[in-house]
Amino acid sequence: MIKIERILCPMDPSAERDGALRYALALAQAYEAKLILLYCRRPTYIAEWVVGSDAKRLFEQALFTLRDGLDLKQLNWESITAEGDDVGLTIAEEAAKRNTDLIVMQSRRRPHAAMLLGSTAETVSRKAPCPVLVTHPREREWVSASTSEIDLHRVLVAHDFSPDSELALNYGASLAQEYQAEVHLVHVISGQEQEEPEVAWSHAGLESLYTSAANRLQQAVPKEVFLWCKLVNVVRRGHPAEEILAYGKEHEVDLICMGASGLGFKLGALFGSTVDRVLRQAPCPVLVARPVKPAATSAKAV
Repeated sequence: MIKIERILCPMDPSAERDGALRYALALAQAYEAKLILLYCRRPTYIAEWVVGSDAKRLFEQALFTLRDGLDLKQLNWESITAEGDDVGLTIAEEAAKRNTDLIVMQSRRRPHAAMLLGSTAETVSRKAPCPVLVTHPREREWVSASTSEIDLHRVLVAHDFSPDSELALNYGASLAQEYQAEVHLVHVISGQEQEEPEVAWSHAGLESLYTSAANRLQQAVPKEVFLWCKLVNVVRRGHPAEEILAYGKEHEVDLICMGASGLGFKLGALFGSTVDRVLRQAPCPVLVARPVKPAATSAKAV
C-alpha cells in the first residue's frame, strides 16, 4: 500500500477549469491526505496579477464549484503562492519544502514547443522529489466530473527491469489493488536489445529474448498481487514510447505508470525520452514514479 499524506497541486486559480484539481481532490479524500494548492507567479510577468489572498479566494471557488456543497472546513487543505522564473523548478522546490508525497498537475500539451524547449510537466517530472501524476485535457478519465469518485479499471505499468520501473510497478499495483483494477505489465524489446550479438540475425535468439523478458516480468510481480488482481504480462517489440502509447489506446487503459530517475530524460534528443513522448501523447493520465525524498534534499539534484 502506497503512503500519500500530502498532495501538491499546482494550478492557475484564474483558469476556468483545471482537470488536475479534480484528481488531486479525489485522491486527497481517498487517502485522507492534505491538499496543497500552489500558484506560481513569474516575478517579471506583469500579466500575472493574482496575489496570495486572491489565489486563496479563487481556489476556494474552484473547490466549491468542483464539488457543489463541499464543506471546505472538512477538507484539510491550504493555499500557497510562490515566485520563480522557472515554473517547473519552483513547483519541484515547493514540493521538496513541504515533504510532498505526490504532485498532481495538468499539462497544456504544446507538443511542438515541448520538442525543443521542454514543458513544465516534463521539468517537474525530471526534478520532483516525489511521484508526479500528469493529466491532460481531452483524455480518458477515471475521476468523475460530478462526484470526484475514482473509477479505475486498467493500469498499464511500463517495465524495463530498472529500479525506476520497479517503483512504477509498486504504485501501479497498489492503486490497482485499492480500486480492483487490472494491471497490464508491458515490456518493450527495443532495437538496442535486438542488436545484441546473440540475438541479431537469429530467429531463435529473438524468440529467446521474448521468453526471457516474459519470465522476468512474471518474477518481477510480488506473489500477493496475483491473489487480488487480474495481471496481464505483455512483451512487445519496437520503439518503447510508440508501443506503450499504442497498447494504451488499444486496451482503453485508464492510467500509465512509468519510472524515471531524471537521468533517463535525454534533453539533447529531438524527440526527447520515452517518458517525454508518453507525457505528450498519452490517451490517459500518466504517473511518473520517483522516489520520495526528504525535505532536506534539494529539488535541483536529479
